[in-house]
Amino acid sequence: MAELVYPPVVLAAKTMFRVLDNKLRVEGIEHIPATGGAVIACNHVSYLDFIFCGLGAQPAKRLVRFMAKQEIFANRIAGPLMRGMHHIPVDRAAGKASYDEAVRRLRAGEVVGVFPEATISRSFTVKGLKSGAVRMAAEAGVPVVPMALWGTQRLWTKGRPRTLTKRHVPISILTGEPLYPGSDEDPEVLTKDLRVRMSALLDTVQAEYPEQPAGDEERWWLPAHLGGTAPTPEAAAELDARGK
Repeated sequence: MAELVYPPVVLAAKTMFRVLDNKLRVEGIEHIPATGGAVIACNHVSYLDFIFCGLGAQPAKRLVRFMAKQEIFANRIAGPLMRGMHHIPVDRAAGKASYDEAVRRLRAGEVVGVFPEATISRSFTVKGLKSGAVRMAAEAGVPVVPMALWGTQRLWTKGRPRTLTKRHVPISILTGEPLYPGSDEDPEVLTKDLRVRMSALLDTVQAEYPEQPAGDEERWWLPAHLGGTAPTPEAAAELDARGK
């Protein structure tokens, strides 16, 4: 596929974050395969996570094709960019077509990015995961590479105003060791293993994050178990169920 759109978008993103002095700390790149298909399974704390997950694979010189809801592709501004970057639209009413397309891309040697929590985690912990990531990896015969992001929620997350031009926000991106799902293994068991791995990565980037909230009003971006005012996982699940 011709890459006429993706490289300029990556350059624009890197330039913007450089201007804003949003220091990216990218670690674990050695775990992203230099060639061949792979699924990157990333936690989800921000509306901007697809950007940073993609940037996390850049040092490995891999372009990540994200599975994203169909509505984004229908947007008059985002749609042409999403199609130009060859991302994969997901129609939640007919998900098999997008799943099959992702498997086809993986078998063709591409990297597919997914957020197996499906929606943003308001608690800033790793929610229960959907099994699609490990199932498509097993079907395509490729690894699942876990990734954790932290700091992105400070720019734009659910229930908070956008602060896209906020300067000097550190962003941490940590990639872990690949998981190799076998076609004869239970996808639910593998998915639980993936969640454990993603949670461990998230614990690491949270513990090593170079900043703490400046005061009580800033504690919203920390999870409750670290002394923040984000909802507990139970409270967050209730908010999600109520559609708030």
